[in-house]
Amino acid sequence: MIILGINAYHADVSAVLIRDGVLVAAVEEERFRRIKHVAGFPHEAIRACLRMAGISGREVRHVAVSRRPRAHLLRKALYTLRRRPDARLLKDRAANYRRVGAVETTLAEALGLQPGDPRPQVHYVEHHPAHLASAFFVSPFDRAAVCAIDGFGDFVSTSWGLGQDGRIDVRHRTFFPHSLGLVYLAITQYLGFLHFGDEFKVMGLAPYGRPDRVDEMRRLVRLRPGGRFELDLTYFQHWRGDSPMTWDEGAPELGRVYAPALERLLGPARRPEEPLTPEHEAVAASLQVVFEEVAFHVLEAVAKATGERRLCLAGGCAMNSVANGRIRAATPFDEVFVQPAAADNGTALGAAFFVEHQVLGRPRSFVMEHACWGPAFDDEAIASAIEARQADIRAGQCDVRRFETRRELNEWTAARIAEGLVIGWFQGRMEWGARALGNRSILADPRRADMRDIINSKIKFREKFRPFAPSVLEEALDDYFVGAAPDPFMQQVYPIRPERRAEIPAVTHVDGTGRLQTVSRRTNPEYWELIRAFAGLTGVPVLLNTSFNENEPIVHAPGEALDCFLRTRMDVLVLGLHVIVKPSAAPAAQQRREVNAVG
Repeated sequence: MIILGINAYHADVSAVLIRDGVLVAAVEEERFRRIKHVAGFPHEAIRACLRMAGISGREVRHVAVSRRPRAHLLRKALYTLRRRPDARLLKDRAANYRRVGAVETTLAEALGLQPGDPRPQVHYVEHHPAHLASAFFVSPFDRAAVCAIDGFGDFVSTSWGLGQDGRIDVRHRTFFPHSLGLVYLAITQYLGFLHFGDEFKVMGLAPYGRPDRVDEMRRLVRLRPGGRFELDLTYFQHWRGDSPMTWDEGAPELGRVYAPALERLLGPARRPEEPLTPEHEAVAASLQVVFEEVAFHVLEAVAKATGERRLCLAGGCAMNSVANGRIRAATPFDEVFVQPAAADNGTALGAAFFVEHQVLGRPRSFVMEHACWGPAFDDEAIASAIEARQADIRAGQCDVRRFETRRELNEWTAARIAEGLVIGWFQGRMEWGARALGNRSILADPRRADMRDIINSKIKFREKFRPFAPSVLEEALDDYFVGAAPDPFMQQVYPIRPERRAEIPAVTHVDGTGRLQTVSRRTNPEYWELIRAFAGLTGVPVLLNTSFNENEPIVHAPGEALDCFLRTRMDVLVLGLHVIVKPSAAPAAQQRREVNAVG
């Protein structure tokens, strides 16, 4: 039984493939199109899933689309009559619904089906049940509360219920125009971060500020009994149709969602080119406080209504790793599961498993324990990519070699990291979701206080306040973090032990926290062995880990890794068993050793 799940005609389009209830492949279209959060239809992602499964499109029995345009039609009609939104909103939504409803033709092309080939059965799964399914059906729990909080999808922004065995019972929905995700988006835009997905930047900025604008921020959203909430629409304009959203092929575009009243409340909005000030930091900090107040208000109600102490969380707001790390302390929940693609990319996963279990009634048999569900490249493919770039490699006077064993490679790489070099690390299957988790990563020494600035300014070319994550051996978790639970997906932030912060300053954020990734020998043995080799040299079982990219989607293929390596100031590239070393690496290592010694 082959089921293909897709997220289409939305942001972060993606595809997954499951065979007999077990995930085989999961990948986002952006990795192939090289456009962050790309919208449209996941042509390349579908083809990649078929290749990884070793099948043709004719073998796909069911296709699950994570949208249901006809959902909540009566509510939509009543909203239109009462609010009378701008005609542009109605026109844009109608055009998007037509594309979703006519997906079969485009799907047949992506599957490579010919006239006369059998067609798969297409299922339209509502956006929020797909979110909930993406969290529960791949979790280790046979019974748990489920909750999804995001911007909007199929007229819903928040939903929760109970997952048990092979079914999800949705008990509550918050409908358009009220959305916690829209609150975060509005302040993100107000702070001058205008690209789709820039909410991560505000979350990283928040710890630098004093939350002294909380009273003003609370005016944006009102808490109601039973975990409900409402926006004060005075401060927003998305509900009128004055915030155009484009989900066509290419980068998603969002119009301004906040109304002029927000500037009267908080002061003039920051322009993107203007410097960040303590006032902007205070707004970000205050937003995070109020975001958590509302999210935990919802989760308190979910826990009370379901009686559960296990939570499966999804939706774009579930990517707020700072809030996620506080759930167990701030709510009745004892265990929290957030899969690595909790945002809209993950609805492809949820739609496929929703059809598998809730539509077809097949029993559960899969738990997601790692995120490595994308393409891999063998030694021959890597060697070919290196050969294709020989002219550039020679022009850069780079040294190229190949190790015979992984143990030798890990020991050599660990030594280079300990010397202060920055490593591009390309191994195995590409990760699913927004985080690089040790297969498409840039790695560095967490002990160096200057390493964050080096990577941000010379390799990532991004804001200096952006933090980097610690990858820690799972067995050393309690030695370095306070109150943390294992998290292989880097979805939760926890306090680093005060006595360890000076030891690993490059991955300790300004507030003493770190966005945790635990690395298990069982689920990622190659990355685990590298960290263990580094620990053998330094006594520190932690590496600085950030995504292998430079203002682009995470690299997918060896050629993209080479491009990123050659155009930035990375010191070493490790592709499988092959390594490429820039001539500047030796003096850079010596200089960084000297700086570290003086420090």
